[in-house]
Amino acid sequence: MQVLFDQGTPAPLRQFLSTHQVSTAYERGWSTLKNGELLQAAELAGFAVLVTTDTNLKYQQNLASREISIVVLSTTSWPRIKAHIELIVLAVGAAVRGSYTEVRIP
Repeated sequence: MQVLFDQGTPAPLRQFLSTHQVSTAYERGWSTLKNGELLQAAELAGFAVLVTTDTNLKYQQNLASREISIVVLSTTSWPRIKAHIELIVLAVGAAVRGSYTEVRIP
């Protein structure tokens, strides 16, 4: 499955999603795209999942018509994310077309 990391998603998370093809918005040249533009570009490029730390995304965008699945991490802190990696791996693996999942990381 093709997975895209938004700007705030820690890149080291990639190594724990080794069964997926992971790219970053930066690598794709999309680091300046706003949320709606990024979602559109990701869908057109065939990405199945967007992993982001933008907890306001659901308030800023109409996600009902989106095909891409969105997994939102509640923090950008790599040490906290790393301590709860299994939650993220499960959320990405369980993502289905158009789903929205928030991973709460204490």
